[in-house]
Amino acid sequence: MQIRILGIPMDLGAGRRGVDMGASALRYARLSETLRELGHEVKDLGNVPVAVVETIDRSSSNAHYLEEIRAACQSAAGVLQSLAPDVFPICIGGDHSMSMGTVAGTFNGERRGLIWVDAHADFNTPESSPSGNIHGMPVASLVGLGDERLINIGGQGRKVRPQDVVMIGIRSVDSTERDLLREYGIKVFTMKDIDRLGMAQVAKEALEYLAHLEKWHVSFDADSLDPSIAPGVGTPVAGGLSYREAHLLMELLSDTRRVVSLDLVEVNPVLDRQNMTAALMVEMTASLLGKKIL
Repeated sequence: MQIRILGIPMDLGAGRRGVDMGASALRYARLSETLRELGHEVKDLGNVPVAVVETIDRSSSNAHYLEEIRAACQSAAGVLQSLAPDVFPICIGGDHSMSMGTVAGTFNGERRGLIWVDAHADFNTPESSPSGNIHGMPVASLVGLGDERLINIGGQGRKVRPQDVVMIGIRSVDSTERDLLREYGIKVFTMKDIDRLGMAQVAKEALEYLAHLEKWHVSFDADSLDPSIAPGVGTPVAGGLSYREAHLLMELLSDTRRVVSLDLVEVNPVLDRQNMTAALMVEMTASLLGKKIL
């Protein structure tokens, strides 16, 4: 497989500093080398330009640094749209607002499924967000809700249909966000579902839900993992995916051969211990891209 790695070193959408170094942490954790050892052809495309927060006056609006985030996401979408159709892009960041650009760029007008592995639903709009942090808004923007400047990244209009989205591992949702998820019919598997059914059954139901689509994009947030194994995240929430639950999900996704692109987001090495969160994310990527027990 031809794999291309693209860094989006952005922390403008987050509430805490440091996640802009996540792309470097993932590279240091041997992302490229690990994938080459699995037999893939890997090329690192470097990073897209991202504004430095100290050079910007923080907006008092309810969508902080919107123009700077839009510009970085637009750059990412442009790079991804230029790739050959048979390339598997891995986008490394960076806070989750980057996925407005990565989904727009990888989907490129084609209908695909979106698998959102995260502690948070990221389904706020500028009007509903209690913080104004855009990393809590990308899925809403991708389905066409919120500020048009974010919706139109990488092309006019929504990038994914609400019925083509599955969320896994959710355990922290704002009240207005909850109402929006219900209104738009987003398929959500919470940690309660995983506790009750087990990851194997949740994955089975999620994959069946998206079976009408041949190509899927996985957006994997490090805070979907339990903080005991992944401390290097800016918005930790107790009670997340265990090591084996996350690996099983990646292995079952790999078996489908339908995943064609991947985001690795929200790794914050400033808050990590010996880069263990980045190393764990690399392990998950290896399981998704062919590493087998037997």
